[in-house]
Amino acid sequence: MSNALFRTKSVEQSVRDTQEPEHALKKSLSALDLTVFGVGVIIGTGIFVLTGQVAKDVAGPATAIAFAVAGVVCGLAALCYAEFASTVPVAGSAYTFSYASLGELPAWIIGWDLVLEFALGTAVVAVGWSGYVRSLLDNAGWHLPDALAGPDVADGFGFDILAFALVLLLTAVLVLGMKLSARVTSIIVAIKVTVVLVVIIAGAFFIKADNYKPFIPEEQSQQAGNDLQAPLIQLVFGYAPTNFGVMGIFTAASVVFFAFIGFDIVATAAEETRNPQRDMPRGILGSLFICTALYVAVSIVVTGMQHYSKLSVDAPLADAFKATGHSWYAGFISFGAAVGLTTVCMILLLGQTRVFFAMSRDGLLPRFFSRVHPRYKTPHRPTILLGVVIATLAGFTSLSELAELVNIGTLFAFVVVAISVVILRRTRPELHRAFRTPLVPWVPILSVLASLWLMLNLPAETWVRFAGWMAVGFVVYFLYGRSHSRMEGTADLAADRQHEVTGTNDTQ
Repeated sequence: MSNALFRTKSVEQSVRDTQEPEHALKKSLSALDLTVFGVGVIIGTGIFVLTGQVAKDVAGPATAIAFAVAGVVCGLAALCYAEFASTVPVAGSAYTFSYASLGELPAWIIGWDLVLEFALGTAVVAVGWSGYVRSLLDNAGWHLPDALAGPDVADGFGFDILAFALVLLLTAVLVLGMKLSARVTSIIVAIKVTVVLVVIIAGAFFIKADNYKPFIPEEQSQQAGNDLQAPLIQLVFGYAPTNFGVMGIFTAASVVFFAFIGFDIVATAAEETRNPQRDMPRGILGSLFICTALYVAVSIVVTGMQHYSKLSVDAPLADAFKATGHSWYAGFISFGAAVGLTTVCMILLLGQTRVFFAMSRDGLLPRFFSRVHPRYKTPHRPTILLGVVIATLAGFTSLSELAELVNIGTLFAFVVVAISVVILRRTRPELHRAFRTPLVPWVPILSVLASLWLMLNLPAETWVRFAGWMAVGFVVYFLYGRSHSRMEGTADLAADRQHEVTGTNDTQ
């Protein structure tokens, strides 16, 4: 029983599965495509909103340092992802990596986790995109009926038609081909980065040195809480995170970390990369470096334009421009945010379909979903299924309370990948590794500790919901996945052969 739960799938077998014509994805992506995907999914509304919010409430001008700290934490995880994605260039990301090192049950757990996180992430982002587009339409004098603006706006029945339509449109783009998806993403990311750079350059002319004083404001203790809304670390250890001061920088880092979520999704496209051994590390690490630099620059600009204590919470960067007498930038920033969220939504959906596809190819989910389109060579069946489900979810559901589940799931994946790197180094030292995580096991250990620290800072309520979803996953695995796993058939065949050999020897 225990052997079956922790049976591993060899790297060689994982690679052979990608060569089956009916289940093979088309290789069309370059290092540039991967970098664009990474930048496209990481940069969203966080760069326009989160920077000012954290500066006002948690760290002041030292928010720039907090972004650098969060970038280092993500960099530790990125180094681990880069090694695995180049060594095991197979769709599925953390699911595939854990199958090769930890075993089937841990792989199922992380795969089940990623399916939820990417689904919720896509839906949450689609709803956010809808809000920005409605705001732009309102400014132009066009108003959607409340009934079609979503449950957060309507008094009674509400359906978010814009979020629903966006997810269906992006589903169609993903079905039509990975290269088309990359081209669409490249165009949108170019627009998004241009908006960010214009904001940074224009804002630099309105910086006042006095606004940086004090750069690290005096420390303020937070009031301890004792309900499920309080961070888990507070309920378990009685530690209440502090705002401002030196420790406030690390509190801020645990908040702004979530603006970096997404670089790991690049690893889900490893199987569709022409030269994954070379290009996966470049795409993962390159996109993370670019986004860290942009986040630090924006935080320096926004705290220099307006004193951190006067920043607004809802739209700090836009309001900072208004305070300097340049209100038209507010609409420009809203446009950039709306455009940016389009790629975030598409790449989250891309990541989820690839994980679902990899799990179905292994038999843990129905094999029906593992056949690729005969012309486009994309996993069209899971893409269409998940696209319709997520579009409906985005249209009917208010998802603000579930957004933090995306964060805990991503951090959980970081922990699993870091542990997997260490295990596979010990169990398969002879494997060719085009990219090697430096200072193993110390870098993976630091990645695990940093990820666990950030997870402990999440509300206890998030942990309860996460545990509930995992419990459902265990039920699905034992009722379906375990018995339908292709590894189950492989194990039975091996047992039969061993029995034949033993029987022959006994006869002799």
